[in-house]
Amino acid sequence: MAERQGQTAPDAVMSRIGQVVMLHHGGDREEARDRFLGLWAEIGEDGDPLHRCTVAHYMADTQDDPADELAWDLRALSAAEELSDERLGRHDGVLAVRAFFPSLHLNLAADYVKLGRCDAARTHLHRARGAAGALGDDGYGDGIRSAIARLERRLATETPTNSPPEPGPPEGPGGETLGPPRRRS
Repeated sequence: MAERQGQTAPDAVMSRIGQVVMLHHGGDREEARDRFLGLWAEIGEDGDPLHRCTVAHYMADTQDDPADELAWDLRALSAAEELSDERLGRHDGVLAVRAFFPSLHLNLAADYVKLGRCDAARTHLHRARGAAGALGDDGYGDGIRSAIARLERRLATETPTNSPPEPGPPEGPGGETLGPPRRRS
């Protein structure tokens, strides 16, 4: 029985996160931000990485200050780097960890553009492009790839850089948006 309860708790938390996402998409940004903060406090900084990644990913969208948005997107990336495919398999939606990274790096690139840090934006955009192979051939994957291309075009017109973007590892996190589409929970 205890094992079964341990398996249903993550789904219950993800359902609650999904409810807050719907609230945010419905236009109540401030209430969504407050509820995400409550969930973050409940989950804790050492809680389930899937929960932390998801809350931080969506919490970033509720921020007014680009520096705060960046901080939440960095939290999401950090939590995603702790995830395993096995952990995702316990959630209803079967996802691969690698599929998170294009969007997470794209969000970071967009954050850095807002902050005027084009070199950092290029680094994360390069990582997003490198990780895009993990995306499916569906509307979500197409949306992320399109957002990468739009941001690449925008950055091409910004101040050129003399340094190449830092490559991510060829496999896994950072290997193989302004505003990418978010997967609806």
